[in-house]
Amino acid sequence: MTTAPHRKLGLKDKYGLLTRGLGWDTSYVPMDKVFPHDSFEGIKIHDWDKWEDPFRLTMDSYWKYQAEKERKLYAIIDAFAQHNGHLNVSDARYINAIKLFITGITPLEYNAHRGFAMVGRSMRGVGPRIACQMQAIDELRHAQTQMHSMSHYNRHFNGMHNWPKNFDRMWYLSVPKSFVNDAMSAGPFEFLTAISFSFEYVLTNLLFMPFMSGAAYNGDMATVTFGFSAQSDEARHMTLGLECIKFMLEQDPDNLPIIQKWLDKWFWRGYRLLGLVGVMLDYMLPKKVMSWREGWEQYYEKNGGALFDDLARYGIRKPTHHETTVLEKEHVTHQLWLMLCQYHWGLALHTWLPSDEEMDWLSQQYPNTFDKYYRPRFEQLRALEAEGKPFTNASLPCLCQTCQIPMCFTEPGDPTRLAHRSSLFQDERFIFCSDGCKDVFDGEPEKYVQARLPVQQLLQGNLGGPELADMIRFWGYDPERDIGRYEGSSDQQRWAQAKAPGVAAKAA
Repeated sequence: MTTAPHRKLGLKDKYGLLTRGLGWDTSYVPMDKVFPHDSFEGIKIHDWDKWEDPFRLTMDSYWKYQAEKERKLYAIIDAFAQHNGHLNVSDARYINAIKLFITGITPLEYNAHRGFAMVGRSMRGVGPRIACQMQAIDELRHAQTQMHSMSHYNRHFNGMHNWPKNFDRMWYLSVPKSFVNDAMSAGPFEFLTAISFSFEYVLTNLLFMPFMSGAAYNGDMATVTFGFSAQSDEARHMTLGLECIKFMLEQDPDNLPIIQKWLDKWFWRGYRLLGLVGVMLDYMLPKKVMSWREGWEQYYEKNGGALFDDLARYGIRKPTHHETTVLEKEHVTHQLWLMLCQYHWGLALHTWLPSDEEMDWLSQQYPNTFDKYYRPRFEQLRALEAEGKPFTNASLPCLCQTCQIPMCFTEPGDPTRLAHRSSLFQDERFIFCSDGCKDVFDGEPEKYVQARLPVQQLLQGNLGGPELADMIRFWGYDPERDIGRYEGSSDQQRWAQAKAPGVAAKAA
């Protein structure tokens, strides 16, 4: 007796068995008790099988695909280290952008991995569970490849030796920390809106595209390599974010106002976080490739505008305060860098004042604002530095209750006046840097009153001790080595020694 050969399953059939064939409804425990978190936010899902999987990756194809990328990535990282690739970057000042990335962005990737694992457990639909599992693995891999790619720099430069501790304790790193903690303490659908859509789809190109181009232009092939390795994953994540939004909108009309509120909130929260990326582009790259203004116009105003035009058929409008970001694109990075330079005594990033050549570039990129408002300030600070009296702001800054950035931003349309907003909650007044941050707080005040603001913690004696050196050690840094201006730092001295005639050739 002969039997017919088994039909070879196609990709669609394999994926159907993985994402639908493995699902079941419970019998002796109600589904609402097994999955209690996918309904309390008010989102109504009537048919989980309507989820359209953007990438039908099965487990075997996923691991094969990622393993191939790993082989290429680590071959380049090894070659970079063996040939002293750190000596080929444009200047040691560039390494401070890497410090900001490893201490501020890599922990976001790791926590996104934790968040997607949590959300995958919260979804009763098998399709989104598998999608979240894939993205959780992706985010963990991104954190690992970033650590490995940048570990070579840790051997030669300061400030990258203890980044998990830095992320938990350093004052300016409370900006990305509060962002991701806000998302992870939300419900599963809000988390997907925050990370998969608002950050991954609307805003992530501003991180990976211009900065990775800047890394390549500045000779940092290790960072470029992990950026390219992650980019195909990011494309999948962006598609997942868009599918998530469309899935919720198509399931029930009552979902629309909830989703719109989340989009308003997370667009603004992501925008404030990306101000740090803008500083990298405009000030921390010795060789410039794109200004923050150009990046914002290309990746949000043009691409994001087209996206929201497409979503208008569902009733979605552009996020609240999007017009403010258009007004601020000429100012936000200059204001942030001036703030960071003033507080150089409390930074694990070495700061510096822009050179004449760099200010000329900024003048070209910001012809309507830089020479009028910001060049005079930098020239004044440079004059003080030349006199041996570098300006240091020894006061403690007032922090925005929502984004936790010092109050350095100005009124939209009037860069001569600092923006200042406040709200009263339970007889206590809270301060904000913008209408956007105030609106986020007013929507969930019980959540944001719990913010652990670094300045308040210092005044309460919770940052290691009464002296500045005690606080710096509490952050995880050496006050004699890691902190302060670039000029005269050990990073600058080691770089000058390495680039001295004959030294670089001997090292190679």
